Amino acid sequence: MRVGVKIVTPIVVTSLALSSALASADILSAKYSNPTKRYTHAVLGDDIEYGALELRVKIGKTQETRIITLPKSHVFEDIAPRLADMDGDGDNEVVVIETDMQRGAALAIYDENGKIAQTPSIGTSHRWLAPAGIADFNGNGKMDVAYVDRPHLAKVLRVWEFDNGRLKEIAKLQGLTNHRIGENFISGGVRICDGRAEIITADSSWQRIRATYFIGANLTSKDIGALRDKQSLQSALNC
Repeated sequence: MRVGVKIVTPIVVTSLALSSALASADILSAKYSNPTKRYTHAVLGDDIEYGALELRVKIGKTQETRIITLPKSHVFEDIAPRLADMDGDGDNEVVVIETDMQRGAALAIYDENGKIAQTPSIGTSHRWLAPAGIADFNGNGKMDVAYVDRPHLAKVLRVWEFDNGRLKEIAKLQGLTNHRIGENFISGGVRICDGRAEIITADSSWQRIRATYFIGANLTSKDIGALRDKQSLQSALNC
């Protein structure tokens, strides 16, 4: 089912419709809207998810708000949208957690017109994923996005490459997590150390901090210290 896109109240209105249409569009900001209780997972500590994505878009000299509304069978089960230039064209896309209420969470990419790519849904209702970071993790010039698949159950770090408008999985590693049930935040993130992108998470027991990175085509993970509190993972983002 296609999502709906609504354009709301441009800040600047131009009469040059043709030049505006030909200009590249850049997403300046994004936020979730239309809070809803239609999905009762509450993995982030409450039962409120979101039914729409609100984008601030710049096209040439014009700015406008676009609202992308999900079908009733889906929600954004997320903390906040993430802006990133996924295709390398100089303009932002948006990376989100989008949940099919019957099939569980997936990671999706939107541009100013709607969804352009998505990973497969986990497959079962009330199953979630937690984004871990966005970077060119394997150094091949293409942007990747990493998430922990079922951070409370499976605890599998998965990395997906965005290429030619599609997401394809390029690596995975078990025994890592970045979220505990009920927390309204996702722990860890990405650090760049000596030119290498590393994904910072907890180990599966929440006792140690792990830095995960590519060697060749494979992920490897190293222990970088004890996980004493929330600040431990935040501090680990510094090399």
